[in-house]
Amino acid sequence: MPIFHAIVLGVVQGLSEFLPISSSGHLQLVPWLLGWDDFDDESLKKSFDVALHLGTFIAVLAYFRRDVAVYVVEGTKLVFSRSRPATPDGRLAWLFVLATVPAAAAGALFENAIDTRLGTPFIIAISLIGFGILLAIADRATGRRKVESFGKKDALVVGGMQALALNPGTSRSGITMTGARWMGFDRDAAVRASFVMSLPVIFGAVVFKMAKLFADGGYEDLLVPMAVGIVTSCLAGLVAVWGTIRLVSTRTLMPFVVYRIALGLVVLVVLAADWRDNIG
Repeated sequence: MPIFHAIVLGVVQGLSEFLPISSSGHLQLVPWLLGWDDFDDESLKKSFDVALHLGTFIAVLAYFRRDVAVYVVEGTKLVFSRSRPATPDGRLAWLFVLATVPAAAAGALFENAIDTRLGTPFIIAISLIGFGILLAIADRATGRRKVESFGKKDALVVGGMQALALNPGTSRSGITMTGARWMGFDRDAAVRASFVMSLPVIFGAVVFKMAKLFADGGYEDLLVPMAVGIVTSCLAGLVAVWGTIRLVSTRTLMPFVVYRIALGLVVLVVLAADWRDNIG
């Protein structure tokens, strides 16, 4: 795999993981549109994608390190000191974990179906457009709730919607922001909750896929591209987190909606015109 490809895909992953535009969809579309065919083995491709997710995990962990440290400490205290009242941060920590259960369960149960039936350019394009429209509708809500009011119902509703992100083109951050806005949270709270909720999901996926990669072997030639991809996705992820939080403090999520719809239409046009078959 050329290092240039690893850099491009690392940047794509880092930006699209936290912007509500679907990182999994972009990691499928970019090589498809550019005519790149770097992997003979689909499992190695997935492993490389997971390595890129490791970079974005490091990025969001670094950005929210103080918040995460508090959640971990207070959440752990709640386990070992059940007699004491739950602190707001301890309660939130376990609610964020609860919100990851639907996606984890769906991923475990339907992994094969997801891998074989989803992720085609057509489905990604339709998902970009459809879920982009849902994001636009939800973002027009005038929610005023803050992260501190996050409850069990919110965890189950937003977590359930997060399971839809297993479909490339949906966007994990996009669907969780959509769910949070529908539940009455303001934009800042929706974005922050989405980012923090991503930590258990990304961490679980990285551990599971990496363990499988090391067990299967055959990854030795990918070590350098993986390292490059991790670094670039981490740096791009930090920029994306910082930029998204600053953007939503003064503007709506509509720029992302417009981008999703435009990209989806471009993919549909390419498919309809058979332009992709003529690349290269």
